[in-house]
Amino acid sequence: MIALLRRRRPIRTSALATSAPGGTPDAVTDTDYATESEESPFIAAAEDAKAENQGADEDLTDEAAVDDEQPATIIRMRRRYRRLLVFRVLPLVMLAITAGAGYLKWQDASMHAAETAAVDSLRAASDTTVKMLSYRPDTVERDLGATRDLLTGNLLNDYTSLTNEVVIPGAKQKQISAVATVPGAASVSASGDRAVVLVFVNQTVIIGSGPPTNTASSVRVTLQKQSGRWLVSSFDPI
Repeated sequence: MIALLRRRRPIRTSALATSAPGGTPDAVTDTDYATESEESPFIAAAEDAKAENQGADEDLTDEAAVDDEQPATIIRMRRRYRRLLVFRVLPLVMLAITAGAGYLKWQDASMHAAETAAVDSLRAASDTTVKMLSYRPDTVERDLGATRDLLTGNLLNDYTSLTNEVVIPGAKQKQISAVATVPGAASVSASGDRAVVLVFVNQTVIIGSGPPTNTASSVRVTLQKQSGRWLVSSFDPI
């Protein structure tokens, strides 16, 4: 510790006293002590520590200012995210939910309509097929005439021509009777206004007093819905 303090070191100096004009030295003064000052390492270290403490204080002050600014920045960011969530994200989510619900409702309605169309067109195809191929000689005009109300399009015209020109005259002349049955049918496709049905037909034909003749066949029946009714528009044997 002592070595770190400021030391005082005697330096011997001589002071010459001059006499009267002649310049002869008069006397030599006693030894004086002059002080040689050296800067202490302890003082330098203390000054460095003080400077470091001041720098640390400034850093702490800057960090405190930054810490004070961070909450405000976070609050602004949170407000911005809330506005984004409320005005942009939530409306999009609600729109997607509404669209999804609407699509599911539409899909459910479409499926229900298709199922209903399949059932109704299947029954109409089977019933119409039986009436188209069944008649008796004494009631053939009435039987086949009533069937025309179940047909539409080109099939109506073709069936009318065939029955009037061939079937009705032949049934009356030869006493032909026919009975058709449908052992099975399957829906091929069905929508709100159009359907296709595969119909399996068994027909028994008796000519006069002859034995009955049985025929099995399958027909592709196309139907269209008009005014709430399923009408056959195409009748194609397979």
